[in-house]
Amino acid sequence: MKKTLYLMRHGETMFNVQKKIQGWCDSPLTERGKEQARSVGRYFQAEKIQFDHAYCSTSERSSDTLELVTDMPYTRLKGLKEMFYGELDGESERLNCATPEECVTYYLQFGGESSDTVRDRMMETLTQIMEQEDHSCVLAVSHGGACFNFLRGIQDPMEELKKGFGNCCIFVYSYEDGRFALERVIREKERESAL
Repeated sequence: MKKTLYLMRHGETMFNVQKKIQGWCDSPLTERGKEQARSVGRYFQAEKIQFDHAYCSTSERSSDTLELVTDMPYTRLKGLKEMFYGELDGESERLNCATPEECVTYYLQFGGESSDTVRDRMMETLTQIMEQEDHSCVLAVSHGGACFNFLRGIQDPMEELKKGFGNCCIFVYSYEDGRFALERVIREKERESAL
């Protein structure tokens, strides 16, 4: 049976605006971030998309986003957390590496995670979610790096990365026979034009 996963990034946060590395450390949603999340909720209503289950990472920015998108009950999972950047968490984005290829092992030297670790835990967590019998249309709120690394486990992510992984970007995946396939990416402009 073909199932659908809507995997989205959280709304804009204070650290996003301040250009700080935001992994396991957290910062609150900005007013713009809250409105982005409410806009996603309106989009799902307008498109008549109904979820049977909802999940988010244990980070507050994810649960706050989810609560603004929908009032349905949800489960928080550590497996959906952002990449851990170690000592660089909360520091300036100027300290980030330049390319996704460099990022694979770059943060290990600071006590952080490798990109492959993030990819594998996202893949494991989302597969466990979608394998559940009563999960046919699922919403999961996660993070930019985590969403990128999950996509990296499915296909070459660079074409989609070039188009941007903005706040509240929605990745729509089909899930069938134990495999995910990216169907489309709903970015802010497309979402707004549908309302």
